[in-house]
Amino acid sequence: MWRQNDMKKVLIEEPFRVSVKQDAQIPTPKEREALLQVMYCGICGADLASYTGNQPFTTYPRVPGHEFSARILDIAENEKGLKAGDIVTCNPYFNCGKCYSCRRGFVNCCTDNQTMGVQRDGAFQEYIAMPIERIIPGKGLTARQLALVEPFCIGHHGITRGNVKKGDKVLVVGAGPIGMFAMLSAKAVGAEVYMTDLLDGRLSKATEMGADGVVSGKNPDDLNALTQKITNGDGFDVCVECCGAPETFLTCIEQAAFAGKIILIGNGKRETNCVHSILLKKELNVFGSRNAYSADFEQVIDILVSGKINAEALVSAEYSLEQTGDAFEALRHNSGDLMKVMLKAAE
Repeated sequence: MWRQNDMKKVLIEEPFRVSVKQDAQIPTPKEREALLQVMYCGICGADLASYTGNQPFTTYPRVPGHEFSARILDIAENEKGLKAGDIVTCNPYFNCGKCYSCRRGFVNCCTDNQTMGVQRDGAFQEYIAMPIERIIPGKGLTARQLALVEPFCIGHHGITRGNVKKGDKVLVVGAGPIGMFAMLSAKAVGAEVYMTDLLDGRLSKATEMGADGVVSGKNPDDLNALTQKITNGDGFDVCVECCGAPETFLTCIEQAAFAGKIILIGNGKRETNCVHSILLKKELNVFGSRNAYSADFEQVIDILVSGKINAEALVSAEYSLEQTGDAFEALRHNSGDLMKVMLKAAE
């Protein structure tokens, strides 16, 4: 049985104010829970939005973080065969199990969903207690790799939900980490994928990671020219929105083919104004994509175990828990050079 007295914990007290508690109490696992030592945390766009006050679901004060890997310190015998010392990741979306969505199996869009770091405290701390059912075996991946599984799942779930197929011409709008993982997921099923973003550094990274083509979103004429060239003016079979901005949703509507698909992954607080008849005229299929299933985690881990995708190439910088505020500020002023920023909590 593992024992220690206290731990470090990061708190967003309110927008733009971060503190690091040095003497937070280590959680005591309940029945069917395990005690985990957090190893790596990724900083998600949702975490940054919580820091800046732009995350619509965050309440304060809040421990951020839902992209993480951990070492099991204390766990009872279980049907998964998990044991102390295992390096794992976790499904961070807590669902009620009772609402209409949950009863139908759509646990990712539970009406009372509580995502770690948003509606409940997250992983930016040294130790957490997690229900065993939410712990995902790491299958030999490193702690750093496993901290990238959750954001990969967000892109993977969206591409799966939209039933992207081999040969589809896909436009991903937004080349941040989630957009990158959406691109990689679409490429994995044989789609032809193009990306657009306002930041040149992101577009360079997209090319490096295997996008079939990129174009700056600064001039709409350039994107129109790409659509004309790649699709012969027909429009893209699938447009994936990964920014959460009204302008980028409208871009997807414009660039999608008639009877095409739009997959909405980005999340934001601003309203979108459009003449909805264009959706009818083009008979567009619009898919909202929220969170992911445990099956998505398992599938993404298998993809990474295969070695076909080097997700760690997206990691741009690494900070300690004590430097979380600095990491947020670096991302807030990101000019495109930073992609995925990680916090290292333990060796």
